[in-house]
Amino acid sequence: MASRAAGSSTWVRCYQPAPEAATRLLCFPHAGGSASYFLPFARDLAPHVEVLAVQYPGRQDRRSEPCVDDLRTLADLTTEQLRPWLDRPLALFGHSMGATLAYEVANRLERSGTRPVALIASGRRAPSRHRAENIHLLDDQGLIADVRRLSGTDNQILDDEEVLRMVLPSIRSDYKAAETYRYRPEPKLHCSVVAMTGDHDPQVSIEEAGAWSEHTAGTFELRVFPGGHFFINRHSSQVTAEIRARLARS
Repeated sequence: MASRAAGSSTWVRCYQPAPEAATRLLCFPHAGGSASYFLPFARDLAPHVEVLAVQYPGRQDRRSEPCVDDLRTLADLTTEQLRPWLDRPLALFGHSMGATLAYEVANRLERSGTRPVALIASGRRAPSRHRAENIHLLDDQGLIADVRRLSGTDNQILDDEEVLRMVLPSIRSDYKAAETYRYRPEPKLHCSVVAMTGDHDPQVSIEEAGAWSEHTAGTFELRVFPGGHFFINRHSSQVTAEIRARLARS
């Protein structure tokens, strides 16, 4: 019953239902990303893990809704939508901006009495590690150049002016949300934390990824993959294998 009720939410998508799965994995996309980015995760992890993906406002079928350019507001709104999905253990996975958002949601869940199984933070420095970034203030060409640099969006999309006009507002809003986020000291999480990073990621040093250990009183693991900021595109099967093994141990 919970699955059908939750499936009507515009916020949480379940592309590959796995009713026998012991654990759910809630995935948070990167800046400019959408829930459908995690379709490969859903296929790879079913039927052992049921994958859910957050669809932020302002993109795809939610394009008519205003974007949310503040991560704490986005965390509040997302957490409100999770109640129907908490009938099974829930792990959180976020990539880039999505990792910081997943951390903020994990804090809210724990404060409300629900401890996630694990927080898996991919391609993002620990919340306590700040870099001064203002890409969201650049003109459109500057913003597009940064997206190309990180190789997070299909170049065919960036070369199509009509599509580009549709997606650029959500990209800029997400960049603003990520770049204006400032860590506020919080009690350490009780859930385990796994940090994943590429060994040549210009956005995250190994030290910055390892600093996620400071944010949990539970176990911590650091996994380093070959590649840059979007190492998960090249190593999707390895990443999902790591997730499957980690959740099985939980």
